[in-house]
Amino acid sequence: MQIILMEKVINLGQLGDVVKVKNGYARNFLIPQGKAKRATANNVAEFAERRAELEAAERAKVTEAQARAEKLNGMTVQIAQKAGVDGKLFGSVTNADVANALVALGFAVDKAQVRMPEGHIKQIGEHALTIALHTDVLANITVSVLGEH
Repeated sequence: MQIILMEKVINLGQLGDVVKVKNGYARNFLIPQGKAKRATANNVAEFAERRAELEAAERAKVTEAQARAEKLNGMTVQIAQKAGVDGKLFGSVTNADVANALVALGFAVDKAQVRMPEGHIKQIGEHALTIALHTDVLANITVSVLGEH
């Protein structure tokens, strides 16, 4: 299916690109989330008229995300979990736990924005994580997992 991207999509393209994707990816993900529209003649013409407006809105989103990233960069978040004597957690610290801790500190972060390169945290200690506030804006934080008995 041919679609027009309404915002930058990782591994797909930039705002305004006309790309071919699988039907299910377009119907079930890109179009319902407002990330794309079908590449019909009417939609292409409408996009050409609104291009400057959409690019300005995208720049505003990036600027707002950069401001949030400056506040988040270098922050340390403490999360307490039950752990054994060897420092291994009973369970794990997930991206949802990190997002909830950040929300409690006053930062609007969704669990999908928390990037955990090594998977869920299963040991006490400090772990470096990345928060993807926008496709182009990343913030680095440290999660300090404390063991409770």
